[in-house]
Amino acid sequence: MSETPNAIDAITAAKPSPGEQHFPKFAVTDNLVEAAQKLVARYPEGKEQSAVLPIIHMVQEKFGYICPEAMPWIAEMCKSTPIHVAGIVTFYPGIHTMCPGKYHFRVCRTIACSLSGGEELIPYICQKIGVNPADMSDEEPMLVSADGLWSVEPVECLANCGFGPNIMLNETLYSQVTTKTIDELIAKYSK
Repeated sequence: MSETPNAIDAITAAKPSPGEQHFPKFAVTDNLVEAAQKLVARYPEGKEQSAVLPIIHMVQEKFGYICPEAMPWIAEMCKSTPIHVAGIVTFYPGIHTMCPGKYHFRVCRTIACSLSGGEELIPYICQKIGVNPADMSDEEPMLVSADGLWSVEPVECLANCGFGPNIMLNETLYSQVTTKTIDELIAKYSK
């Protein structure tokens, strides 16, 4: 008889990525615990679960994504449960359960950006970073280059509709993006 994974194991299964080589491996350190405790302390006693999302953001910023090992630790820090944390992690598309590349393209796919030329950006970026856009799916929308340097994912609105097409490269928003812009960004960060 084979073992069937429980719900939390199924939704938090590790998804290896070449991007992991560009981020530190998740590890609980004194500094990490102290930073989490400071976030928890912002909330009244009995409301520690309110710190789940801020701690998730902190962990993702440091380690690139939320790995399965991080979820029970986050839950413990917030007096919550791992399934509660997993529910939050899997609900928000900006929270990653797979490590992105060192340089992560987020491409707006909403109507305003698509009509202004954005439809051609994802296939173009995929071609430039050596990934196949056909491998993108709703379950795993992010693609990571073999060297882990680059990744791309479609996202919903980047809240800059009047200046599309829009992308973000890591945390920087770029407007009125063309394939030439993509070439310039890849050349700049490939050095």
